[in-house]
Amino acid sequence: MVYDFTADDVFEMAEQLERNGAKFYRTAAENVADPSAKDLLLGLAAMEDEHLKTFASLKADLTEAEKTTTFFDPEDESALYLRALADTRVFFEKEIDVSSMKDILKAAILAEKDSIVFYLGMKDFVPNQLGKNRLDTIIKEEMGHIRILSKELVSLKK
Repeated sequence: MVYDFTADDVFEMAEQLERNGAKFYRTAAENVADPSAKDLLLGLAAMEDEHLKTFASLKADLTEAEKTTTFFDPEDESALYLRALADTRVFFEKEIDVSSMKDILKAAILAEKDSIVFYLGMKDFVPNQLGKNRLDTIIKEEMGHIRILSKELVSLKK
């Protein structure tokens, strides 16, 4: 079955990505002993929380037409598909040595890259008047996360 996803569906997936990201960073922070590493990870979790609020706001601003599916989906399979995709593609549950800040940072960089790719693709679903420029802001923030994480990773190698 081919799905035409609505903007509402896409924002739901984006919200799930941000929840997963925040959870990832908080879980990692709980398992590191170094206070500065813990602060870094909790700060990244807080940034993901802010992104979640942005997407929730954009989703709330959608018109009924933008929320209406163009196909019969009584079991809400499209939303389940998107949630599964969000849960498996970015910040998915995987075995990471949380005692190793190096492994945490590498996993986070990969997840941030995947989220950028998702948000770049998502821009096609978001009309200008509903905050397409906000996605550019979030993409830049995610790129900033990669810079922060990469800088921390390089400093560990010294």
